[in-house]
Order: sequence, then C-alpha cells, then structure tokens
Amino acid sequence: MLSTNLSLTLQFAALFGFMCVHPTQTPAGTLSLRIRKLVEAQSDPGHWRQVTNTVSWESAATAVVICDMWDKHWCKGASDRVAEMAPRMNQVVSELRKQGVLIIHCPSGTMKFYEGSPGRKLAQAAPLMAPKVPLQGWCQLDSSKEPALPIDDSDGGCDDDPQCQQGSPWKRQIAAIEIAPGDAITDSAEAYNLMRQRGVTNVVVMGVHQNMCVLGRPFSIRQMAYQGQNVVLMRDLTDSMYNSRRKPFVDHFAGNALMTWHIEKYWCPTITSDQVVGGQPFRFAQDTKPPRVFGDATTSN
Repeated sequence: MLSTNLSLTLQFAALFGFMCVHPTQTPAGTLSLRIRKLVEAQSDPGHWRQVTNTVSWESAATAVVICDMWDKHWCKGASDRVAEMAPRMNQVVSELRKQGVLIIHCPSGTMKFYEGSPGRKLAQAAPLMAPKVPLQGWCQLDSSKEPALPIDDSDGGCDDDPQCQQGSPWKRQIAAIEIAPGDAITDSAEAYNLMRQRGVTNVVVMGVHQNMCVLGRPFSIRQMAYQGQNVVLMRDLTDSMYNSRRKPFVDHFAGNALMTWHIEKYWCPTITSDQVVGGQPFRFAQDTKPPRVFGDATTSN
C-alpha cells in the first residue's frame, strides 16, 4: 500500500510540475555514463591523452541543461544545424525525463514568451541560494584555467558564404523540443537555485554553441564547474560558431571537434547521446568525414 501511495504521489507531482517529496526520499534510478576527458601528462607538459571512465549518477540528483536551442538564429547555417539535432535531443531528453532527471530549458533572452507558464513559475519559485562563486550573466574566458580558444570566432563564427547579418531573431526555444510538466524554464541563476533546492549535483549540458553560450552562460559549463557541480557536455548534441575561412582553417565540424577537446582538457568530461537512447552518436548530415581522433594533425591544437 505504501509503495502504491508513493507512486500516485509522484505521478501527481509530475503532472502539476512540482515535487512534494525531497528527491533523496524518492525511488531513483541510476545513470551509467562513459565519460571522456583529456588529461595532461605530468611528466610531459603539453602532451594530452584521452581517458574514458564509467560513472554512476543518481537520476534524482541529475539535471539536463538545454542551452540556447532557439527557434531561429541570425546565422542560417546555425539555425539549420539546431533544427537538425533538435529531434534527437528531444528523444534523449524524453528518456532522461522518464528516468527522473530534472529538465531545465534555457533559451536565453526569451523569457517573455514563457511568462506565466508552469515551467517558468517553477524556476522562479526556487529559493535564492548563495553560490560558491558569484554567478555572472556572462562568464568570459578564464585565462587562469584555459588558454585562448582553438578557433577564431572574432567575426561571429557564421560559416555561410556570404555571411549572414548578425542580430537577435530568436523568440522561443525550438518547438521540436518538448517542454513537459515538471520541466523548468529559465535563462539565469534560477537554474542553480533550482538545482540546490532539488539536491542536484550532476549536470548534463547540451545545446549551442560550445565556444560561446555553452561555456559562458550562468547555467552552463564554466559557472556550473565553479559551483562544484559534476558537469558533462553531451558532445554529439552541440555545435560551435566557427567560420572555416578563419584560423585554424579546418572545416566547420573539425573546428567543432577542436572546441570539444578544449572543453575536455580544461573544463569537464563529455558523453554521447547513444548512451541514453542507443544506436550511434548523432552526426550532422554534412559531416561526412570519418570520426575525428584527438591528435590528428589536421584537427589537433
């Protein structure tokens, strides 16, 4: 009878977008993830090797952050790639949601569109928590932890020819990614408040763009790492703003791999979506070259 009542309580909470039981008190599944990172050899500075380990994360102590998967980007190529990976991202998010992972949608600059929605109210209702390091609206490159980025994005990174005119055309998150009851919507430190409220210590980041928002936003990699969260990037469900006509003069997807390796070196490990939904890691249709291997002279930094 007790387990039946608990199940009904959880179903009711999920339906109305809140949890009336602390996550550590609820039956929770376990995520088994193969995380990949790059480790510098102590005896040979500048030489890095790939290391893969398996970790087990409690689902109830885990959140997914969906970073800036907007309905439209000022760069057409960027918009097209977001639209291409959004269905796979929705599949992954749906599976993780079923396993009890908290889903946080973070389409920056679009909160007016979601004003009054259950997901928006959920994020706003989280009590203010004191961060270990002050959370900034944007966190610049941290020269104490990382060198310059391996790609030149000084022109905005549009790979189209001719380049698109810059602007801010986004209004909402792309509709292909479902926002379900119990999900949160924010673009600020509210994400961290909600994580602390729920006892979330593990964060899976997915979305765009690695060299910009995925690193710099208040809910994303740099700032979550500063808070001591266990952060991983889902490396096959991300992209970079990189113009292949700029240094290091490699194709767009090689530039994307360079950014992934930068993150694996200096910030956090990475995982792939097939670990959640099976099959193969996601690849963009235009990315037709063999999978890139760290250390390849054509892509390594």
